[in-house]
Amino acid sequence: MTHFFSMRGLLPIAGAAVTALSGCVTPPQPLYHWGDFQAQQYAYFKSEIGPEEGIQRLEKVRENAKAKGLPVPPGMQAHLGLLYGQTGRTDLFEQSLLAEKQQFPESAAYVDFLLKKTPKQ
Repeated sequence: MTHFFSMRGLLPIAGAAVTALSGCVTPPQPLYHWGDFQAQQYAYFKSEIGPEEGIQRLEKVRENAKAKGLPVPPGMQAHLGLLYGQTGRTDLFEQSLLAEKQQFPESAAYVDFLLKKTPKQ
C-alpha cells in the first residue's frame, strides 16, 4: 500500500509553512534601554574615562530611555549614583541610589549599605 503523501512530498510543504509563519513573528521588545551603559561601565573600570564623562554618558542613556518609554537596566542608576558620589555631589548620589532601590527593590540591602557608609554633607 502506498501512502498518499510520501515523506519526500511533505518536506517542501512543511518548509513553505515554516517560512510563511516565521514572517509573521514580531521580534521581542526589549525590557530595558541599555544605551551604552555596559560600554561606559567597562571603560570606567578600565580607567579609560573619569566619573564626569561617565555621568554625562549615563544621563544621556537615562534621557533616551525616558524618550523611548523604557526603563533603564538594573544597576545603572546605582552606578550613576556612585559616580556622583565620587564627584562630591551627595544629593545626586543619594537620589540615584534611591531611584535604583525603587525600581529594583531586590537591591535594597546593597543600596541601604551604601547609603549608611556615605557621610552626609
